[in-house]
Amino acid sequence: MTTTDYDVVVAGAGPVGLFLGCELRLGGARVLVVERLTEVDETIKAGSINTPSAVAFYRRGLLPELAAVWEKILSGLRAFAQTRGDGEPRLPPKFAGHFAGIMMSTDLFDDSDPAFADVGPAGESGLGVPQAELERILAAHAEKLGVEVRRGVELTGFTDDGDGLTVALAPADGSAPEEVGAGWLVGCDGGRSTVRKLAGFDFPGTPPEITGYQAVVDMTGAERLGTGWNTTDTGTYVNGPFPGRVLTVEFDGPPADRSAPVTREELQAALRRVSGVPEVTVHKVRSLTRFTDNARQATTYRKGRVLLAGDAAHVHSPFGGQGLNLGIGDAMNLGWKLAAVARGRAPETLLDSYTAERHPIGAWVLDWTRAQIALMRPDRHARALRRVVTDLALTTTGTTYLVKQISGVWQHYDLPGDHPLTGHSAPDIELADGTRLGDHLHTGHALLLDLTDNPALRTRADGYAGLVDVVTTTCPARPDLAAVLVRPDGFVAWASDGGEGDSGISLAEALERWFGATALPA
Repeated sequence: MTTTDYDVVVAGAGPVGLFLGCELRLGGARVLVVERLTEVDETIKAGSINTPSAVAFYRRGLLPELAAVWEKILSGLRAFAQTRGDGEPRLPPKFAGHFAGIMMSTDLFDDSDPAFADVGPAGESGLGVPQAELERILAAHAEKLGVEVRRGVELTGFTDDGDGLTVALAPADGSAPEEVGAGWLVGCDGGRSTVRKLAGFDFPGTPPEITGYQAVVDMTGAERLGTGWNTTDTGTYVNGPFPGRVLTVEFDGPPADRSAPVTREELQAALRRVSGVPEVTVHKVRSLTRFTDNARQATTYRKGRVLLAGDAAHVHSPFGGQGLNLGIGDAMNLGWKLAAVARGRAPETLLDSYTAERHPIGAWVLDWTRAQIALMRPDRHARALRRVVTDLALTTTGTTYLVKQISGVWQHYDLPGDHPLTGHSAPDIELADGTRLGDHLHTGHALLLDLTDNPALRTRADGYAGLVDVVTTTCPARPDLAAVLVRPDGFVAWASDGGEGDSGISLAEALERWFGATALPA
């Protein structure tokens, strides 16, 4: 039998891999995270965190660090606006950004929509956090929790003997390769995932039709560049929202060699073509990446002892900043489940719920980004459709709809039970002692809120000590709510307005479903 040195090995120490490692550790798993890069990748990538991600980080106590980074970003946005003579920057509502470059209007957003209620402090912070900064915050969080993270180490292969895995690792410094044992392996190693390819996951989708560049540069001759998103006869370009940040999109097919290094000259030529400003000159590249709209999704996120999360499970264009957030949701959903299985507290069938819950959301994101590509095409039909969509977007109903979709507040899971809260992210209600629901989820345990001092409910949870924290209190703002069982990922597994029989599923059934069979007191 394979010697299991770790319960789980995670390939990739980007935000998804690091956050998954933290969630696994909170669940008691022995976890190793390996990353081929020796340092955090400073390349400009994702720059915004949607509501589910902000709520996830809030529930783990990370919101203050993220909010501090956002305050620094705001200072830069104000400085750029002042240099352009644009005055104080007007941020999109709830920081939801744009749809295919159609900016949301603050004046048209209806923030009284109930979808935005009860998200707590996470809904009050516009977390525009660069991916590199998020990685540093999560790396510090991982270190605090005792997650072993090894940089400069690449996963090169693995074998499965049926009882465990042997994972082959190659250090970047040229030292001797090594093998470690693991019960489970998770690929968080990006869109070109080695784990996905070695494990043989199917990865169907639609081929790319664009070539895009995103960069931070020093340039001159940019006075004629429009700020924000600009649509031209040849494509789309973005200038801002901070000095030197540019993005271009051309609909001339994917690059001939996606793996070829991207150059300053390549970016400059694209910027000149799309903007129609021939005098703009890029002198120095500070960060540069090339992207396409390749949209693919693994048909399942698990094959035996191997699982996928983040870009390893799904790729798409970066428009709307959905990729990072989709991956964070994967990690939050998978971490507690895999830890429970790896530590023998739950059967492997619990992992079936990972694909079942996350795959539909991933499929939605792929179509959401495809729709944006369709509206950004430079042909006359697409431009005509864009004008129609713009008219619709610039209404209160249209803006609010788009913000709801982009922000992710609609996301929920189809879970057993009839209560309206079941399957939805738990409302961050304020409790009688002044704490909020999210304050009680920092441990990564599930939470049973007893809001009517019901000893029978608390007795049901007696056999789940260390897995389910029980809090008896009241909630003046929600007198209708008697009790709620919240999974470690913050989603409601069971709720009641007055007794176990009004929910379509009993508390005992919900506890057994998510946390295993336990002998309950008579």
